[in-house]
Amino acid sequence: MSTYYITTPIYYVNDKPHIGHAYTTILADVLARYHRELGDEVFFLTGLDEHGQKVQQAAEARGVGSQQHCDEMAPRFLELWDKLGISYDDFIRTTEDRHKTIVQQVLQAVYDSGDIYKGEYEGWYSVSEERFISDKERETGEFRDVRKIKEPNYYFKMGKYQEQLVQYIHDHPEFILPPHRRNEILGKLREPIDDLCISRPKSRLEWGVEIPFDTDYVTYVWFDALLNYVSAPGYGSNEETFGKWWPADVHLIGKDILMTHAIYWPTMLFSAGIPLPKCIFAHGWWLTEKDDGEAEKMSKSLGNVVNPLDLIDQYGVDPVRYYLMREMVLGQDSNFSLSSFIKRYNSDLANDLGNLVSRVNRLITRNFDGKLPRAGEEEKSDAALRNTGESIGAIVAGKIEEMKVNEAVETTIEFVRSINIYLEQHKPWMLLKTEEGPGKARAGTVLFYAAEAVRLALQLLHPIMPDKVRELLGMVGDHNPDFTTAAWGRLKSGVGLNEFTAPFPRIEVERDSTPREKKEPKLEKEEPKVSDNLISYDDFIKVDLKIAEIIGAEKIEKADKLLKLQVKVGDEQRQIVAGLAGHYTLEELPGKKIVIVANLAPAKIRGVESQGMLLAADDGETLSLLSLDRDITSGAKVR
Repeated sequence: MSTYYITTPIYYVNDKPHIGHAYTTILADVLARYHRELGDEVFFLTGLDEHGQKVQQAAEARGVGSQQHCDEMAPRFLELWDKLGISYDDFIRTTEDRHKTIVQQVLQAVYDSGDIYKGEYEGWYSVSEERFISDKERETGEFRDVRKIKEPNYYFKMGKYQEQLVQYIHDHPEFILPPHRRNEILGKLREPIDDLCISRPKSRLEWGVEIPFDTDYVTYVWFDALLNYVSAPGYGSNEETFGKWWPADVHLIGKDILMTHAIYWPTMLFSAGIPLPKCIFAHGWWLTEKDDGEAEKMSKSLGNVVNPLDLIDQYGVDPVRYYLMREMVLGQDSNFSLSSFIKRYNSDLANDLGNLVSRVNRLITRNFDGKLPRAGEEEKSDAALRNTGESIGAIVAGKIEEMKVNEAVETTIEFVRSINIYLEQHKPWMLLKTEEGPGKARAGTVLFYAAEAVRLALQLLHPIMPDKVRELLGMVGDHNPDFTTAAWGRLKSGVGLNEFTAPFPRIEVERDSTPREKKEPKLEKEEPKVSDNLISYDDFIKVDLKIAEIIGAEKIEKADKLLKLQVKVGDEQRQIVAGLAGHYTLEELPGKKIVIVANLAPAKIRGVESQGMLLAADDGETLSLLSLDRDITSGAKVR
């Protein structure tokens, strides 16, 4: 059995957990769950960084001891991880003896090797970053609470390992990802790197791991914190477990701590004689939109941080997990807004997935006594759906291996949309109009294949939405899911379905884009109002509304919102330009029956002729084509 060891950064204990913490930890959880379901044995580590000057100052301000302060702060993260459904295997705190002991062992070993020396430092120190900074860094204005300090300290010979690190990065291109972050580090390493000050005198800072070879000092917080990645799996305490898990497969970090992980950490490991981790992956920041429309980093100091608990309490944990995984391309920054969350929720979860499960469940419940029907002879379109289902698991696994989680999600949702298209093509609701005989038997086959395809899609979404997926699987007849295999063919005819309950109730949005709850309309007696916008019946009957069937769709160059549709109106074929891009994919439009204004004078839109207009509803967030509750021949007149 293969092993997979993934870590998050250890988070700063003083922080209030926010969307940045939630994202990194959910991402690690999703990767850990995927790998467990691929058959790997997984070790997922997260935890807290609890030493340093800011912790000591915060404790003093509260009038409590530093350890008590950490003990009171730590549960906020544990409670959030529980609420987010985080399946961590170990939660380490740097104040634990098991960690401090290893920090001291490594310090002593590096000192004994001659890689630590004592010298005097005079320069600038940033309390906010808890590190010494150069004159050039100070001039940038990016560092807060900067002080001039002169004091004796211990130094680690980091520069001694610069050439070795450069060579290692060139020899192991997967060591720092994505590639532009690797290039960023190589750029920094073109200039000489200074040795690293790794101590703080107790006269200035007591709250830290005591240096074993000089008890008047505690160690620098980064030399302490980074070692959690080896202390947790057993370095220096259990060589068997350490040998099993190390080197780590992925250190998952935010791009703001890339330098400490990609320069400090590997040089420390070189000196200590510990193998380097396989990959350091730096993801981007979540940005939020300012009043002027520009994006800025979420920051506690700016007061624009989104609290994940607020989103979870309002919309549920699984939709939040889904949105975060779907929206960010790993390695790039991503914009967060409530409106984009609602749009993604309504489009992917309420419309595509929720409506699909509803359609399959209700048709089987009403027409086959709530039990999965028997699958008859396989036709060509059934085989095509099955072939897609049999191959999609490997495609998604490949995306996960490449750290393309958002693409893995989109691939799965595209599969969900293809199941909807399959149902639209075969229209089992029409076949079921014949009470018995070949029509009903064929409908049963279509619904069985659709249910099995839905089961596979749900299984692939399980690492992202573990609770909702289990709930939905029961609605398509999989009551004992096996997430370790993505093979086609688990569902059995005759198995009963759980009653359908809407898993993702649609979020209604007012015109000002403020989410609101659906409320029953109030029935009030009032005088009829006369509108200034009335038309006469004679005017209305001039509008020729007809049913058209979409037979083709393509994008229009340099027009983000427009699609060029080929539609069939009876025996006639027309071309209509419509603003459907972003609301419908090119693959899901063919076969849809729509309502068009058939006697509208032709017009050119972006240089493309449009011979009519389709009817759609638009609430400001979602656009929906007007659809029919029965199948009617194209060309039929709407009365």
